Amino acid sequence: MGKYLISKPMRFFFLIAASILWAGIWLTGFAAVHWLLYIPAVFFIFASLTGICPGMIISNMLFGEKKGE
Repeated sequence: MGKYLISKPMRFFFLIAASILWAGIWLTGFAAVHWLLYIPAVFFIFASLTGICPGMIISNMLFGEKKGE
């Protein structure tokens, strides 16, 4: 799991992005927003709180890592 940890500036970025997403969801109305919009908002909050980025885990599972890097 250590290879999926993100830096503190990236965690701050995810926190700001999640805040903007949640503000947009709130302004639109929680009942009016499609459920799919909650997925990145929850992932961003999770990444900013734990330092583990689910998007990196999923993309590495799909595309793999380059051997030379």
